[in-house]
Amino acid sequence: MFMKLDDFFFLYNAFTFKELELNLSRDKDSPAQRSTLYNLITYHQNQGHILRIRRGLYYSVPKGMDPAHCPVDPFLVASKMAEDSVIAYGSALDLHGKLHTIQNRIIYLTKKRVMASFDFRDMKYQAVAIPSALKTVNEETFGVQSIDRLGQPVFVTTLERTLVDVLDRPYLCGSWEEIWLSLESIEYLDMDQVLKYALLLANSTTIAKLGFFLETHREALMVPEHYLEELHKHRPTKPHYMDRTQNEPQKMIAKWNLVVPLSLINRSWEEPNADI
Repeated sequence: MFMKLDDFFFLYNAFTFKELELNLSRDKDSPAQRSTLYNLITYHQNQGHILRIRRGLYYSVPKGMDPAHCPVDPFLVASKMAEDSVIAYGSALDLHGKLHTIQNRIIYLTKKRVMASFDFRDMKYQAVAIPSALKTVNEETFGVQSIDRLGQPVFVTTLERTLVDVLDRPYLCGSWEEIWLSLESIEYLDMDQVLKYALLLANSTTIAKLGFFLETHREALMVPEHYLEELHKHRPTKPHYMDRTQNEPQKMIAKWNLVVPLSLINRSWEEPNADI
């Protein structure tokens, strides 16, 4: 259904040129030509009605507000960076309200060729490729949900998928302290979905990390034993490092064939006598 521009700008905080073009093409009385649309965009940008994020991507400015000081929701912007954009990894934890420390980057998945990161107002927008294992089995959208963000739908990985994803690619979330504290704020998980997704990724090291995390948090997350047993079947056949970049002392967790940093096992970030 065609919407007048004022209504369109009111309903869509973030929008693309294609979305505006599609809306105006529905105007049976005077459908906009592409050249006219470019002029229209320029006019409203000069009038301070919209803010240009980058080529083809705009943000609506509330009436009476200076575009230079207009708040921009980074999740809405990231959701429009690609037609198939999915907020993921540390940014998914953030959107779900589980990230321990606020970050100045938004990570999103896309099937398109991954381009260089894009910066806008001290926020970095980083595109990452969908794991090849998911492409192989045609499960790219497994564990993806739509949530409402300021009246617009935003696609984000579920907490179940995000848990596995950040263990699979920890550098897309932060330090192990950040990852552990963020994941520990999750109150409930659908273990069937966690297990299914982990097996789809088919990475034995990631499965070992997941098994180690779930086993050390089994009471808090109420993890039934048979899920751990199933993960155990797919652990590495020989020791794998949880993080090869760590130069600190590490300990072998024999059950999972996983070499884990001692700082993580000992929770070195916790202050002595913190509970006193």
